[in-house]
Amino acid sequence: MSVARVTEIIASSKTSFEDAVSQGVARASETLKNVEAAWVQDMKVTVKDGKINEYRVILKVTFVLTD
Repeated sequence: MSVARVTEIIASSKTSFEDAVSQGVARASETLKNVEAAWVQDMKVTVKDGKINEYRVILKVTFVLTD
């Protein structure tokens, strides 16, 4: 039997939502072992001078706990 845990992270990118998700998963995988999945809970942007300045995602990352 395996047990998994879910943690929430926020990631950002100057390029796109997709890039923010990729960076978030990559960074989470550096710290968390056995990352199995991630899903986007929320997406938002920051705006500066009427233009999108940054793309942000709130991710739920699932990883399997080890003994």
